[in-house]
Amino acid sequence: MSAPKTMRAMVFDGKSPVLTLHDLPLPTPNVDQLLIRIRCCAVCRTDLHVVDRDLKEPVLPLIPGHEIIGEVVAAGDSVTGFTIGQRVGVPWLGSTCGHCHYCRVHRENLCDDARFTGYHINGGFAEFCVADHRYCFPIPDEFSDEQAAPLMCAGLIGYRSYRMIGDAENIGFYGFGAAAHILIQVARHERRKVYAFTRPDDGAAQEFAKNLGAVWAGASDQTPPQTLDAVIIFAPMGQLVPGALSAVRKGGVVVCAGIHMSDIPSFPYEWLWGERQIRSVANLTREDGEQFLKLAPTIPIRTQVQIYDLDQTNLALDDLRLGKLQGAAVISVK
Repeated sequence: MSAPKTMRAMVFDGKSPVLTLHDLPLPTPNVDQLLIRIRCCAVCRTDLHVVDRDLKEPVLPLIPGHEIIGEVVAAGDSVTGFTIGQRVGVPWLGSTCGHCHYCRVHRENLCDDARFTGYHINGGFAEFCVADHRYCFPIPDEFSDEQAAPLMCAGLIGYRSYRMIGDAENIGFYGFGAAAHILIQVARHERRKVYAFTRPDDGAAQEFAKNLGAVWAGASDQTPPQTLDAVIIFAPMGQLVPGALSAVRKGGVVVCAGIHMSDIPSFPYEWLWGERQIRSVANLTREDGEQFLKLAPTIPIRTQVQIYDLDQTNLALDDLRLGKLQGAAVISVK
């Protein structure tokens, strides 16, 4: 099927967090890019940080969305490894310089000249997009489009966060949303124990966590029944860091998994003492994606999704903002 000349897209103008539906010219791939007919795109908290202007440097006007699943319909002359009709995933990391210190030492996620999908590059809340083929992933056949979409960020960057906790056995997840509901499946597969922390009044999220195998679920201001080896904070709330530190054993680590977090309040040094660590996660590498997408079908990961049409993207963003979702929101563009 040939591509049309125009496409529908939800556009962020930088003036309001409300996206507007537009008819736009179809993008043209350059020599290294794929033209992708989008089937669906999951909604990430980073999309909220973009439209709420927590992240200050989007290229405007912008089509947000960076958990894209689609079909290759055209390719630039330098593209290798992909064929017309192939299903691909497009993640947050859209390109890097390839020659700086970070790129040379396999830490391309820290490249100062990196460009990101749905932030610097038009993303997936549209019928088509272009993407550099070197930063796209083939999608395992075991996953439907909607099941695969949350793996592109909640899964990939969640997995990078998870790898930072080493061999921790008792793990705390603060915030039980899209990433946590994927990573608990990895943890259970590896016979680790997860303790889920949610908003104080969110009994539904606590029950969701227990149904997925959490050994305990409670409010973020509660003390877990077991001293933890590590904590991953998925919620963008700096005030959670001191409590998380006080919950981990000596030598434990608190991983801040979000791209944006509110300020961390002061806390007693004794909560950090004992060689406890606080560390952040920045973006992802292509190696993260290759490893996780190889692992995910063997578990197998099963994502819980709520489907929205393209013209319902603002509703999906609002539902995420208000904590109404269990699992992940996915925009269907079929």
